[in-house]
Amino acid sequence: MNKTGMKDNTEGEEQQVEQPQTNRLDRRSFLRKSAITLTGLGLTSAFPFLHTSAKSLNYPFTLGVASGDPLPGGVVLWTRLAPNPLIGGGMPPEQVEVGWEVSRNRSFSQLVGSGSTVAGPKYGHSVHVEVDGLAPGSWYYYRFRANGETSPIGRTKTAPAYGAKPDELNFAFASCQHYASGYYTAYDHLVEEGLDVVFFLGDYIYEKGGQGEIGRGHLPIHEIYSLEDYRIRYAQYRSDPSLQAAHAAFPWIVTPDDHEVKNNWGGEGPPYDNNEDFLARRANAFQAYYEHMPLRKASIPENIDMQLYRDFTFGDLATFNVLDTRQFRTDFACDDGVHSGCSERLDPSRTILGDEQETWLFNNLANSDTRWNILPQQIMMAQGDRKAGEGTAYSMDKWDGYVASRNRLFEVLKTNDIKNMVVLTGDSHKNWVNNLKEDFSNPDSPVLGTEFMGTSISSSGDGQDTNSLGKRLLRENPHIKFFNAQRGYVRCRLTPEEFRADFRILPYVTSSGAPVKTRASFIVKNGTPGALQVS
Repeated sequence: MNKTGMKDNTEGEEQQVEQPQTNRLDRRSFLRKSAITLTGLGLTSAFPFLHTSAKSLNYPFTLGVASGDPLPGGVVLWTRLAPNPLIGGGMPPEQVEVGWEVSRNRSFSQLVGSGSTVAGPKYGHSVHVEVDGLAPGSWYYYRFRANGETSPIGRTKTAPAYGAKPDELNFAFASCQHYASGYYTAYDHLVEEGLDVVFFLGDYIYEKGGQGEIGRGHLPIHEIYSLEDYRIRYAQYRSDPSLQAAHAAFPWIVTPDDHEVKNNWGGEGPPYDNNEDFLARRANAFQAYYEHMPLRKASIPENIDMQLYRDFTFGDLATFNVLDTRQFRTDFACDDGVHSGCSERLDPSRTILGDEQETWLFNNLANSDTRWNILPQQIMMAQGDRKAGEGTAYSMDKWDGYVASRNRLFEVLKTNDIKNMVVLTGDSHKNWVNNLKEDFSNPDSPVLGTEFMGTSISSSGDGQDTNSLGKRLLRENPHIKFFNAQRGYVRCRLTPEEFRADFRILPYVTSSGAPVKTRASFIVKNGTPGALQVS
């Protein structure tokens, strides 16, 4: 994308068009539609622990509940008190006591923990409870109470014990859920999957004011800058019943990309017309992100800084190093966009992770004692030549714009003989499978790892099986093994013997009720980098 926020035409990707400001929903109509959708989709029968009975107009749990960042002994429980979510939240400017309970069953007759905390105006009356003392690898139910009301019931699961030997781990990863572009039907199917955890890889919200053409126009109707604007936008997305159901069904591990702040931002620039205004906007965006995500207190923003890279271990099976490719990157090479002959992108001083995060990641990989090392992150890591025929052209926003960072990572893999690295990526609104090669320009070069890139939940609207971009990329890049441009998510099953990725797709998202199917399945075998298609 270029600095105007539109996809660069030379890149050939679908444009995320901001539609004229029509089909505006008022708050009453919006909430009525949400209630009807939740009942009509049958989500209460699929997950009977979701409590959907009628509530008073002062009901504070309109944004549902969530859990996240699972450890062997605990998780984060989240909610936000917001009886009037689309008009500032509707809470008085004072602290409110919120009780919480955790149980082994959904009737709450087997309580294993309870307590209270305080929700205040500083963080939008959001609640982040870090529960510990739970059993590893176990399912739990949780709920909140405030102002005489009880929240919906959520379900969560702790990670296996350190050193445990789980037979398998089932998870999904998703990204890019532009509200005005489509319905969140993918989540209606995701809640039916037998998952242990969900990874969300960025673009949870979009910052512009696009209204779309399906009656899901953004609120506020303009591009957002202030903390209040970001809170309203998150509240609108969070009010979607399909998204609420997915959060209530499984613990989530989240990381943002660019649209949570501003399209194609990076570091403390690149210099905008007014960098002081941008940094104020970044601080507002980070605070709103924390307020609406199940994150630990270690991620509370400090002005423009937020701790987002972190790691999770699931027994001896896998370590997930969640990356932050936005906050610490060097400015874009050659002023961003897609370029041929940009020597700046090869500068060895350039970094996409920053020195501290790079050191953390390389140490984790070098000292890992788990079977699989998985990197959930935002943008395409594999080389992607986007120019047809002779010559090359690369996107400066991707790892192609930070070649030295990629080379340093690959050197760690070679030096430490790490065979089972798998990268999970969002961002592009497409499904891809990429083999990560020591030298992408040499077809005989060793494969060092595998990248599974997942499509969007709704961004770019109804997709298609392939397009001109996909055909060109497959032709110009032999290490790209699969391309698909439909909406959906990726379901993964991890065992000591293999990593399996099923690309789950929907034929449409601009109307509700689409079915889901598996478009293709790939595996990576233990000890053998590179993807094999099995269906």
